[in-house]
Order: sequence, then C-alpha cells, then structure tokens
Amino acid sequence: MNESRSPLRERAAAVVSSLRVRNYRLYFFGQSVSVAGTFMQTLALSFLTLQLTGSGAALGIVAGVRILPFVLLGPLGGVIADRYDKRRLLYVTQSASAAGAIVFAILAAVGAVTYPILIVLSLVLGCLTVLDNPARQSLIADLVPRETLANAVVLNSVSLNVARVLGSVIGGALVAVVGIPVCFLINAASFIAVLVSLAQMRADDMIPPVRAPRARGQVREGLRYAFGTPELLFPLLMLTITGILAYEFPTTLPLLATGAFHGTAATYGIMAAVMAGGAIIGGLFAASRKTPRHSSSLAVTAIGWGIAILITGIDPNLPIALIALAFVGYGSITFNSTAKTTLQLASRPEMRGRVMALWALAWGGSTVIGAPLVGWVAEELGSRWGLIIGGAPTIVLGLILYPLLRRRDKSAASQDRPETETPKAA
Repeated sequence: MNESRSPLRERAAAVVSSLRVRNYRLYFFGQSVSVAGTFMQTLALSFLTLQLTGSGAALGIVAGVRILPFVLLGPLGGVIADRYDKRRLLYVTQSASAAGAIVFAILAAVGAVTYPILIVLSLVLGCLTVLDNPARQSLIADLVPRETLANAVVLNSVSLNVARVLGSVIGGALVAVVGIPVCFLINAASFIAVLVSLAQMRADDMIPPVRAPRARGQVREGLRYAFGTPELLFPLLMLTITGILAYEFPTTLPLLATGAFHGTAATYGIMAAVMAGGAIIGGLFAASRKTPRHSSSLAVTAIGWGIAILITGIDPNLPIALIALAFVGYGSITFNSTAKTTLQLASRPEMRGRVMALWALAWGGSTVIGAPLVGWVAEELGSRWGLIIGGAPTIVLGLILYPLLRRRDKSAASQDRPETETPKAA
C-alpha cells in the first residue's frame, strides 16, 4: 500500500519543491497577495473606462497605454535589473504603485475621473513596469538553485492565476455591490505584503547575482544575444504573435461578457475565474514535472490553446463557453510557463534581466498593439471576433512552427547522446 502511494507522494512533493526555499516562499506569498489586488484594479479600470466611454476601442487604448512605456523602454529596464540590486528596485516600484492606486481611489470616489485623466494615470503607472517587471522575473533565479528554477517559475505562474481568481471574483462582486473605488484601495493595501516579504528575505541565502558592468551599448548587446540564440528567439517570436492577438483577455472578456452574453461585471468575474481555474490545474501539472518540456511542446500547446480560444469565441451558449475558458486557462499557463522556463534556463546570468525584459515585452508589452486592435475589431464586427482573431492565428502558428521546433529537439537530443564506442577490427 505504501509503495503504491510513494510515486504519488513524490509527485506531490515535486509540485511544491521550490517552496522549501525560505526566500522564494516569502516572494511567492507576497507576490500572490499583491497580484490579486492588481487584478482587482485591472477589472475596476476596465469597467470605469466602459462607464466613461462605452467604447471597446477606448478600453483597448487604456490597456495599451498602460503597457506603452514598457514597449518603448523595456530593454533598458532589463539592463538596469542586470546592473543593480533587484530587491531595492522593487522597494521603489512597489511603493510607487501603491501610491498610484490611492490616487485612482480618491479620484474615482469624488467623481473626478475623466477619460484623459484615466489615460494619463495609466501611463504613469505603466512607467513603473519598465523597472518592476524585469526585476521581479529575474529575481526568481537569485532565490532558488538551478534544479528547482523551472518549478519556481511555474509556481509563480500558478500563484498569478490563483490571484486572478480571487481578484476577478472579489473585484467583480465589489464593483457590482459597493463600487469601483474600493478595488483601488484594496490594491494599494496589497502592496504591503510585497514590501514585508522583501524585507524578510535573508540576503546570505540568496544566490550571488552576476551583475553586468556599466558599459555602453548594453541594450543592443541584449537584443543581439536574444535574436542570435535560437533557444531564445523562437519562444520570443511565438510569445509576441500570441501576445498581440490571443492574450488580450482584459479587453476581450469584458466585451464578450457584456456584449454577446448580455452580462455585467459579475459575469466577467465568473469568466475570468473559470479561465484562471483551468490555468491553476495546468500549472500544477506543469510544476510536477522535474525537467522542462521540449521546445516543440510550445507549438503543440499553441494549437490546443488556439482551439479553446476559438470555441469560446464562437459558442453561443455561456455554460459551454465557460468550459472552453477552463481549457483556455490551461493552455495559457502551459504555453507561457514553458516559454518562460526555457528563457530563464537558456540565458546567461548576466543577461537574464534583459532576456526577461524581452519576455515581458513579447507577452505583455504587445498589448499596446493588440488591445486597441482586438478592441476595435470587437466593436466593428461584434464582441466574439475579439477572440476569433486570436484563436485562429494561434492554431496556424503552432502548425507552422511544430516541424521546425521538432527538428531542433531531435538535433539537440542527438548532440547530447553519448557516442558509442567504435568496435575494434578483428
């Protein structure tokens, strides 16, 4: 009996292996609380924009403006993350983000928010992501040993989706019952968890980072390195295309909820929560694997993920669409965490901040193009088309790249295989 349960216990232990590291455990829980608040704020911003404008294109512009600074300056933020103490950078960015949430709450409470003010404040908060995102992502590699890095990356994605569930469900209920300003206030308070976790980390237990020296041309150096390394280039290419067309759910789901399904903020909260629930299940499966998947699995996952997005977009029945959304979440976290782990492990330590800045630029920064685009398409052709134009190209991308990535996997496997000894002549 014990022997039959041993593999199950080993698999369960593998799921949470990185949480045995104290510093990462603090990071994990601090970020989980903060991200839940961030999703509440994102939901509040979406419905505040719709209240002010009633326009899907306007909603997409607000989402894009929030990402614009990172699109313009993201690689520079990666250089700064490679040069300086990441914890100190996070103290600054997280404190400033909390202050921004308080400003949003005050203006929304007194009715002083206009659409131009919303754009300006979103742009200011977006500037903080230039430093915050690469510092947060590359800090993970300083907290855990290399053999548990893949697990830590996946669990970080799982925590993000748990936070999406809590933030979306609670945020949707709060918007419907007590109003938008409360979501901003709760988000401001959530940053306290991050600041406390950073303060409690033991510097002696961290892996000494390899910091890049100050030099000219380091942004170009990072770009050349990423584009000249196939193990980095192909995941970044796939992330960019799917990031523009498929991963625009803060724009597409509110429009689908209020448009095709004639719902409210609570409807959107349920849809986002179901998608995040699927992502949590997918993340737990991914976290139980001891080694990263082959790069060709990115293409396979893209195909399945695109099919789920397409079904969600075309299905006229909300319950069936919710089932499809669970698979959308599953595919999303599997695709993103596999790509992120590949980038973390394949990049040199002194380049990791710049590589992860490119990851954030490809996956989230593409929103500056994708969100206005899918918002406009959904407004002109109908809310379902915001998902259709994401799902179909994602399927095509996976089908095109699978043979190429499969050949690279076979080539890498043959190079790693030890040569057999040549038999001696008789």
